[in-house]
Amino acid sequence: MLILQLYIIHQRVSLFCAIFWICSFIEDNYYYVDKTGLISELLRNGGMVNLFTRPRRFGKTLNMSMLEYFFSIEGDKSIFDGLEILKNPKLCDEYMGKYPVISVSLKGINAATYEDAFDFAVRIMKKVARNVQFLLGSDALSDYDKLEYKELLNNNMSEAAFCGGLKILSELLEKHYGTKVVLLIDEYDVPLAKAFENGYYDQMIFLIRSLLEQALKTNDSLKFAVMTGCMRISKESIFTGLNNLKVLSITDERYDEYFGFTDTEVREMLKYYEIEDHYEEVKNWYDGYQFGGVEVYCPWDVLNYCDKLKDHADSFPENYWINTSSNDAVKKFIQMSGNFKTKREIETLLAGEEIIKEIHQELVYPEMYQSVENVWSLLFMTGYLTQRGRVDAKRYKLAIPNLEIRDIFETQIMEYFKESVAKDGDTLSRFCDALKNGEETKVGEIFESYLKKTISIRDTFVKKASKENFYHGILLGILGVKEEWYVSSNQESGEGYSDILVETENSETVILIEVKYANDGNLDQACERALQQIEEKKYDEELRENGVDKILKYGIACYMKRCKVKLADS
Repeated sequence: MLILQLYIIHQRVSLFCAIFWICSFIEDNYYYVDKTGLISELLRNGGMVNLFTRPRRFGKTLNMSMLEYFFSIEGDKSIFDGLEILKNPKLCDEYMGKYPVISVSLKGINAATYEDAFDFAVRIMKKVARNVQFLLGSDALSDYDKLEYKELLNNNMSEAAFCGGLKILSELLEKHYGTKVVLLIDEYDVPLAKAFENGYYDQMIFLIRSLLEQALKTNDSLKFAVMTGCMRISKESIFTGLNNLKVLSITDERYDEYFGFTDTEVREMLKYYEIEDHYEEVKNWYDGYQFGGVEVYCPWDVLNYCDKLKDHADSFPENYWINTSSNDAVKKFIQMSGNFKTKREIETLLAGEEIIKEIHQELVYPEMYQSVENVWSLLFMTGYLTQRGRVDAKRYKLAIPNLEIRDIFETQIMEYFKESVAKDGDTLSRFCDALKNGEETKVGEIFESYLKKTISIRDTFVKKASKENFYHGILLGILGVKEEWYVSSNQESGEGYSDILVETENSETVILIEVKYANDGNLDQACERALQQIEEKKYDEELRENGVDKILKYGIACYMKRCKVKLADS
C-alpha cells in the first residue's frame, strides 16, 4: 500500500492509498500538511540554481509538484485555497501562475548499460517535450524554432540534442510566453548512482554534466531552477563551472522544516485520526532526524503506520523505509567494519549514543566506499545516521535516528554474521557437537568467541527483549549451518513458546534453549531464570509425551560480549 505525504489539512477523510497529482488530492479533500512556506522562503532567499539534498522518502518530489503548480501559467491555482502561502497576497500576485515551468525527473534513468540508460533518458526528454506540443502552433516561434522542437520528439535523438533539450525548451517557452522559465529537476543524482553500480559512470557523468551545464549555466531564458537529490555530488565532478549554485543540504538551517514532518504536525495528525495514544511508539520508531536546527519524522513511515492504525488500532510499528532501497550503504559498511575501532563505534551507535565524525558532503560515487571514513559521510547524507549537534565546521555528533533505522543496522549485522560463521566449518562443528553432548563449558567458550567477533548490543536505547532477540539471532545463525538438524524459533511448546528448539539427526536428541540478557551483568542468575522458565512453562512436556527420551535443556545468558551457558540436570 502506497501513501503520499501531502500537504494541508482538509475535512475528515481516510488517508489515501494511491498516487494522484496534487490537484486530485486537494479537490477530493484528502489529508495534507501545509508546507507552502517553502515557496515564500525560496523567493526570499533562494539563488539562481537551488539544490536540495535529502534522504529518500522525505517529500522532495511532492515539494517539486507544489512548486510546479504554484508558478506554472498552466497550473490550477485553486488548490492553494486556505494555504499558508495565500496569507502573502503581494507575493502571490507577483509570482503565482506567472511562469512557464519545465518539470523533469531523472529517476527513470536506470539500466544495466549506458545504451539502455540513454534510451530511458531520451524517453524522459520526449515526455517533457510532448507536454508543450502547443508550441507547434505558436505564432511567436519561427519555422526553425519549430524544427528544433521537433528534434526533441525524435526516437533517434542524439546525445547532443538530449543535452541541449532543456535549454531549447526554455528558449522556446520564453518566446511563446514572453517571460523566463522556472526549471525543476527532480532526483538529479539517480542516473549517476545507477551508472556507478553498473560500470558506466564516466559516460553518465559526461551526459548529466553537459545537460546541467546547458540548462543551468548558459541558459539566458532561465528565471531560476530547483533541483533535488539524495547526494551532493562533488562540484568538480558534475557542476563544473556552475557558479550560481546554492546547495541546501541536511546540515543547512534554511528550509529545515519543509522536508519531513515536525513533532507538532505529527501530533495533529494522530489527534485527527484519534490515534494519539500511539504517539510514543510513532516517535520512537520514525522521529529523530535532525535537518538543520529542526527535528523531523520520516513522513513516508508516519503515513504508512497511521494508515494501518486507523483501521487496526493494535497494529505494531514496522520498517517501511527498508523496502524503498537496497540498503547497500549499511551492508557494505558492516562488511568494512573489521577493525576494532569501527566495531566499537557501531556498538556505541546501537546503544543510542553518539560518535563524532568529520563529514565530507562533496563525495563522488567512486570515492564513497574507498574508506570507512567516507562511508560515515554516506550514511549521514542518506539518512541512516543523523546529527545531534556540531563540534566544528566539519565534525558532527552522529547517532542512529530511531528504532526503524536501528533495525536496519541489526538486520545487516546479522546477515553479515551468518555469512561469516558459514565459513568457519570446523568451529561450528565443534559447537554443535558440544551442544548435542551436553558439554556446557565448551558451548559457552565457543559462543563467547563468536560474540567477540561480531557487534554487540549495549545497555541503553532498546528494551531488554530486543537485546535478547539479537543474541537469539546469533545462535540461530550458528545453528543454521547444521543442515541435518531441524531448528525452530519461538515454537509453541507446553504453556508458552520456547526460544529455540533443535531436533538432531533422526530426532534422537532434542535441545531446548532459552536465551536471557543479563541487564545487571549477573550471568549466573540470568541462566537460572532461563532454566526456571523452561520448567515452569513445561516446554519439554509434549516432547516427552511423543516419546523423546533425551532432552537437553540449556539456559544461555548474555551480557555484551560475555555469555554463560548452563545445562539443566537430567
